[in-house]
Amino acid sequence: MEKNKNIVEEQEVDYHKAELDLLKKGLTSSYTERFHTMARLMKLNMILKSATVVHKKID
Repeated sequence: MEKNKNIVEEQEVDYHKAELDLLKKGLTSSYTERFHTMARLMKLNMILKSATVVHKKID
């Protein structure tokens, strides 16, 4: 059987494995790295809390 060259076959995604990989990576990081990551997230949270969305009418 000949395959159609125009059809794209997407690979199967394993979300469970990806989540476990991220957890393992997080556990291997040092306390200093965890602190810096948390500080970055807290800073970003403060920025996003004070952000306002302004809609401009397009003519």
